[in-house]
Amino acid sequence: MNKEKLEQIKQKALQEHIPIIMDDTLAVMEKYLTELKPKRILEIGTAVGYSAMCFTEFLASDGIIDTIEREEERVKEAKENIKNVGVENKICIYEGDAVEILPTLNNKYDAVFIDAAKGKYPFFLKEALRMIQPHGIIFADNILYKGYVLSDYNKHKQRTAVRNLREYIKEVSENPNLQTEILEVGDGLAISRIK
Repeated sequence: MNKEKLEQIKQKALQEHIPIIMDDTLAVMEKYLTELKPKRILEIGTAVGYSAMCFTEFLASDGIIDTIEREEERVKEAKENIKNVGVENKICIYEGDAVEILPTLNNKYDAVFIDAAKGKYPFFLKEALRMIQPHGIIFADNILYKGYVLSDYNKHKQRTAVRNLREYIKEVSENPNLQTEILEVGDGLAISRIK
């Protein structure tokens, strides 16, 4: 993997305000993924491919990452980035809406990373639980959403997103098959291990 190119991609994304995984969030996930040595990771929300490229470092030697992105321009850029960094044999991009694509997938995943439309998190969780391995981990990024989720926030514009993120937290916290912790790193990270 070309680390220098990866760093350039990160800087460009930050300059262009493209949402990418924050360093402290990545550092936390690194600990879990290093231990897990996943053969297969599912990522919901590719953006420019930055997090998927970072995750390739923690894969088992023949591991693969499936990632879903619906914005055409982002898919194009992600494909280019992944090729430039030299990890195109480890990442498979599904182009389209995750709500339509997820039900068609039947792979088993060791780790799932949810980082897409906030209002769809409960649906993504349902699909992730269907495909996760017995020892797997589900990560959900931006789960505290600028602090709105734990406050009394209910401005109309973000109300659906906030409500659905709260529902996600409730579901992963109350599900007897999951052991969940919510960390205040980045914009909030929920880590749910399958018991």
